[in-house]
Amino acid sequence: MEIINYIVSLGASVMMPIIITILGVCLGAKLSRAIRSGLTVGVGFIGLNLVIGLLTSTLGPASHTMVERLGLHLTVIDVGWPAAAAIAFASTVGAIIIPIGLAVNVILLLTKQTRTIDVDIWDYWHFAFTGALVTAATDSIFWGGFAAVVNMIIVFYLADWTAPGVEEYNKLPGVSLPHGFSAAYVPIAIVINKAIDMIPGIRNIKADPETLQERFGIFGEPIIIGSVLGLIIGVLAGYDVKTILTVGITMGGCLVLIPKMAAMLMEGLLPISDSAQEFIQKRFKNAGKIYIGLDSAVAIGHPACMAAALVLVPITIILAAVLPGNRVLPFADLAVLPFMLAMVVPVTRGNVFRTFIVGLVMVVVGLLIATDMAPLHTQLAINANFKMPSGATQIASICDGANPLTWLILQITGLKAVGVAVLVAIIGVMAVINKKITKRRDAVEDLQA
Repeated sequence: MEIINYIVSLGASVMMPIIITILGVCLGAKLSRAIRSGLTVGVGFIGLNLVIGLLTSTLGPASHTMVERLGLHLTVIDVGWPAAAAIAFASTVGAIIIPIGLAVNVILLLTKQTRTIDVDIWDYWHFAFTGALVTAATDSIFWGGFAAVVNMIIVFYLADWTAPGVEEYNKLPGVSLPHGFSAAYVPIAIVINKAIDMIPGIRNIKADPETLQERFGIFGEPIIIGSVLGLIIGVLAGYDVKTILTVGITMGGCLVLIPKMAAMLMEGLLPISDSAQEFIQKRFKNAGKIYIGLDSAVAIGHPACMAAALVLVPITIILAAVLPGNRVLPFADLAVLPFMLAMVVPVTRGNVFRTFIVGLVMVVVGLLIATDMAPLHTQLAINANFKMPSGATQIASICDGANPLTWLILQITGLKAVGVAVLVAIIGVMAVINKKITKRRDAVEDLQA
């Protein structure tokens, strides 16, 4: 337990090489190959985190300036995901979430309920956050632990279902994204995408990156789209010309560099993914394809994701001012909007227009959810000795304070025994759907083999 917590405390850039190397050796890869893969993954994460840090440090101040220019005075302050993660790991559920998470993943693999080997144990904090909220609401660690496990199982299903899309549209072969925040929006995306399919005219709008580049030439390229949107954000923030140009170039650079860093990470991950496939096929007949579960950070660089997210930044601020019932002031987590959309892209097949529409609905719903969960969020922060921002009566976050899956589990567990029955039924239905999806995919893979 202490060893696991120590590894997690090292951060992703150190933790992932260790985990990937150990996993590679366990799966039968040569030690030298496993070490090289682990280090390459670590380098990829360092590059990815540097670019995401650049994105955050550029968008954060611009968002704050836009909030100030609008003169918003809302009483629930968005303090960002780092505070939520700290709160989650400081909770009772957070103290036991890693061994529970590892056990759940192994059980799901052995019972063929998932094909994802989740190596991103740092992101278990999303499940711990759900468990901590439920514990605070029910005053029961049992219900909190149960809620965390249910959250995890649902996310594994969603990660498996979207994995082929992640491979195709994000160019991440052998990867799934069992991310507690990003995966929560997949069901919403599926429903809205189906609804768009039923609207004549609208359903025919083709706005994937390839179509945009073909139609608009250089102006459809990711670097141009990112730079133009960055310039617009700079103008809306009221910056001077020099800073506007800096924001524009930085956003364009982020759209180009994030996929390149993800590709670097994949260079290290592919040998381990191949070893996993060989290991499983040798020991388990008809086991099917195995995916390596990673943080959704590897997928946010898709042009549809970034373009829609950048457009949503100023819109989110405006919505916060006019949306009836909202009391949340978006601030620290505006830069995580790409993570909200990361797993929407495989559902919309990379369509920028559809991704934006889904994102718009998600922002509206998210603000209301964050407002509703703010009292519990604040209570957990006080329990963790979190210092409240000046002028704030309560705190929230977009990640995971606006998470629809977390909110739904919180509401259902409040029904106690009835809630257990409902959640078990949901998992049962997902298991049946998962079996059908898996059987259909295996048939397709057999035909292609």
